[in-house]
Amino acid sequence: MGKQLSSPFSKHELIPLEETLEITKQKGELVIGIPKETHYQEKRVCLTPDAVGALTSQGHKFIIETGAGDGANFTDKEYSEAGAKISYDVKEAFGCHIVLKVEPPSFDEIELMNPQSILFSALQLKTQSKKYFEALASKRITAVAFDYIRDEQGVYSVVKSLSEIAGTASILIAAEMMSGDNNGNGLLLGNICGVPPTEVVILGAGTVAEFAARSAIGLGANVKIFDNSLTKLRSIQHRLGRPVYTSTIQPKTLQKALMRCDIAIGAARGISRSPVLVTEAMVQQMKTGSVIVDVSIDRGGCFETSEVTTHKNPTIEKFGIIHYCVPNIPSRYSRTATVSISNIFTPYLVNIAEEGGFQNAVRYDKSLQQGMYFYHGILTNKTVADWFNLPYRDINLLFL
Repeated sequence: MGKQLSSPFSKHELIPLEETLEITKQKGELVIGIPKETHYQEKRVCLTPDAVGALTSQGHKFIIETGAGDGANFTDKEYSEAGAKISYDVKEAFGCHIVLKVEPPSFDEIELMNPQSILFSALQLKTQSKKYFEALASKRITAVAFDYIRDEQGVYSVVKSLSEIAGTASILIAAEMMSGDNNGNGLLLGNICGVPPTEVVILGAGTVAEFAARSAIGLGANVKIFDNSLTKLRSIQHRLGRPVYTSTIQPKTLQKALMRCDIAIGAARGISRSPVLVTEAMVQQMKTGSVIVDVSIDRGGCFETSEVTTHKNPTIEKFGIIHYCVPNIPSRYSRTATVSISNIFTPYLVNIAEEGGFQNAVRYDKSLQQGMYFYHGILTNKTVADWFNLPYRDINLLFL
C-alpha cells in the first residue's frame, strides 16, 4: 500500500468560506448648527429652508438660532417646518459638531464651539490676524473656507457665484444712482430710440466684469472693457457672444473712455490688492453726475478716489462724481446670495453623510481638501502659513 501524501492545507483551510461581495458604507447622521450672523450688515445665511428640508428628510439634524434667516427673508417658521430645531441659545447652535457660517466666527464665537468641531465659513484672509488661527488651533477645529473650495474644473464655485451677483448688481446700482433723485445726471441706463446710448467702462475682464457687461449690454448700453491680459479680453468677448470694445490699459485710451462714460465699474483684481488703475486726475475729468461703482473696494479698490462706504450710507461724492464703494455687494441681495450659497453647500453635506462622516469624505474629495485650512487644529494651508509665519503640514501626509 502506497504512502499517503500529506496536504499542505489544514482541514480548516479546506472548508469553503463565504465570499464578501461588498461592505456597505455606514451613512453618518450629521448634526449641523447655523447661528445668526453678527458681522456688520451681513444678511446672508448658509442654507435655505428647502435645503434644510432635503437634508432632514435624510435623517440629519439642524439647530438654527432664532432669526438666522431674517436678513434673507427666511422665517423661523419656514426652517421649523423644514424639520430644524429653532434655538434661542446661541451656544446650542455653536455647540453642534458641524457649524455653518457665512462670515468667519469672532473670537467670542470660537469660544462657544466645542473642541474638534467642523467649521464651514469664509476665510477672508486679508482681514484676519495670527491670533484668530491660534484660537482655532487651540480648540483643534477642522475648518473649511468655502471661498477656497475649487470644484473638479478648478473653479472657485462660491467666489464665482457671488462674483456673478456682484457684477449684475453693479449695473443695477449704477442705474439707480444715475437718477436725478440721487443727484445723478438723470440718464436712464439703456438705449431709447432717438437718445444716445449710455456709455459704460469696465475695468477688468473676470467674472464680475463679464456679468456687469452682460447686464449693461442687455439694457442697450455701449460697453468698453479694459484689462492688461489679452487672453482674458479674448475670453470675455467669446463668453459674451458678441463683439464689444476691448483694450489693454493704456492711460490715454482709458482717460478718453472715462471722459465720455456715464458709468465706470471697477472689477480688476490683483494678487494681494486691486491695482489702482484710475488716478484722481482722471476722475476729475469725468462728466459731472457720472457714477463709479468700485466692486474691487474689498481689495483696496482700483480708483484712487475710492473710500469704503456702507450699505446704509453707500455713496460719497468727489469732484461731482458719485462713488459707490460698498464691500460685500452680494449681501445687498441677500436672498439671491443665500440661494446661491445653499446650492453649493448642500451637495457637500450630502456627500459627507454618504461617505460616513467628514473624515472619510475629505480623504477622497480634493475640492474639500483645497478648501480646508485646519485639520484637527493642524494648519494645512500654505498660503495662510506663509502669510502669518505659522507652522504648516501637508494635508496628504495627515491621511497616511
